Amino acid sequence: MKNLFLIVFLLCSMLSFSQRNVKDSTIGSPLIGVHYGGNWTAADLADRYGFMNHVGINAGYKTNKNWYCGVDANFMFGNQVRMTGIFDHLVDDKGNITDVNGDIAAVVVFPRGVSANVSFGKIFPVLSPNSNSGIFIHGGFGYLLHRLRIETNEQVVPQVELDYKKGYDRLTMGVNFHQFIGYSFLANSGAYNFYGGFYIQEGLTKNQRTIFFDQPNTPVSTATRLDIQYGFRLGWYIPFYKRQPKEYYFD
Repeated sequence: MKNLFLIVFLLCSMLSFSQRNVKDSTIGSPLIGVHYGGNWTAADLADRYGFMNHVGINAGYKTNKNWYCGVDANFMFGNQVRMTGIFDHLVDDKGNITDVNGDIAAVVVFPRGVSANVSFGKIFPVLSPNSNSGIFIHGGFGYLLHRLRIETNEQVVPQVELDYKKGYDRLTMGVNFHQFIGYSFLANSGAYNFYGGFYIQEGLTKNQRTIFFDQPNTPVSTATRLDIQYGFRLGWYIPFYKRQPKEYYFD
């Protein structure tokens, strides 16, 4: 993800800001940008995690009819884990988990995930300063993965190291659908181009592990899960306009 953001930054830095004035016409243009989303969880995902952050990049194309198609990639992270008792069987009679040296260890967990999507939508020039801005609606589909990140910092706890983490990480994958409604603003000139609005996604996912080490006698469900996230998304992007042809006059 760091490399992707670096690419976006370099592209934005190299962009010439002698953009065409979009005030008087609807212009087709490639768009590239970055976004942040804050999302609450619902349905099956709410049993595992709480609030999730989405940070991502997107690239797309807006036609001269204001139709939009694009792709985006997102890194998902948070610090609210609602599952309890995962490591209870590793706790000794004094209530501690010990590392390989017999010292008290700290095992911490965080929700993590990624998603990638294809989007299709349209901009409706309502309450807008020009015909390229307005109510922005899009939806689409893609891929979703989420899991539990397990950290022991600089300590070594053999029971949760290397491949043993797979018995606890709740790796889950599947298809993803999303919908967005908000507002898109393309400035008449300059780099003040942004969008924001309400975002919701629904993942139809399945557990990818065949056993959970904290529940070895309970079969892992193979049923399709409904993992819902809903909240807001704010983004900034840069349009790449073609240069206007120069006018030549001959005597």
